[in-house]
Amino acid sequence: MIRLQDVTKRYPNGLVALHNVSLSVGEGEFAFLIGPTGAGKSTLLRLLYRAEAPSEGRVFLGGREITHLPAGQVPALRRSMGVVFQDFKLLPRRTAYENVAFALLVTGTPPDEIRARTRQVLEVVGLEGRADALPWQLSGGEQQRVSIARALVHRPRLLLADEPTGNLDPRSSWEIVQLLSRINLRGTTVLVATHNRTIVDILRRRVIELAGGRIVRDEVAGLYASHG
Repeated sequence: MIRLQDVTKRYPNGLVALHNVSLSVGEGEFAFLIGPTGAGKSTLLRLLYRAEAPSEGRVFLGGREITHLPAGQVPALRRSMGVVFQDFKLLPRRTAYENVAFALLVTGTPPDEIRARTRQVLEVVGLEGRADALPWQLSGGEQQRVSIARALVHRPRLLLADEPTGNLDPRSSWEIVQLLSRINLRGTTVLVATHNRTIVDILRRRVIELAGGRIVRDEVAGLYASHG
């Protein structure tokens, strides 16, 4: 599903955010991307949803190379995946239902299909009873559930989550990670960048650790801190 081949990302100010990174994540996998602030986690995700292009190396998604993808093809690429952020990025004057439906509305999806798919994903994230609530009427955990529903409404094969529990309390964090696990069990590949050592240690999934823009550990069923 994901393949990075000798990828380096160098910014104009001289900062090297990623240095010669090679990585593969198979279809249907669940993996955590960990490491300190500035390690390169968000940059790696931004390369995958094409907010950034690599300075060197090649990036593939689902077997398709996106390294030099023309700008006009980026929106279609992003519709093929789901992306979840720490700060939810919800439209403040739209209900939970409208926030999710909007993702389909802008692509010209027929109204009947919008209704059916929006209701379906709100049910998946456990918010069918909160469809008419505005973001300010929802808890942080509920807002993140809306953002996950919005990410799922295009039925993506890949879900990227950048610090999805960063603004949440421990209980809400655990609920969100359980939700991401259930989504993974339905066949979606999930890659989660996180600082939350508790959820990493409980779930014991694949752990890919970055430090200084390099992969320093890649471990099946790993803990947040290495054993060594």
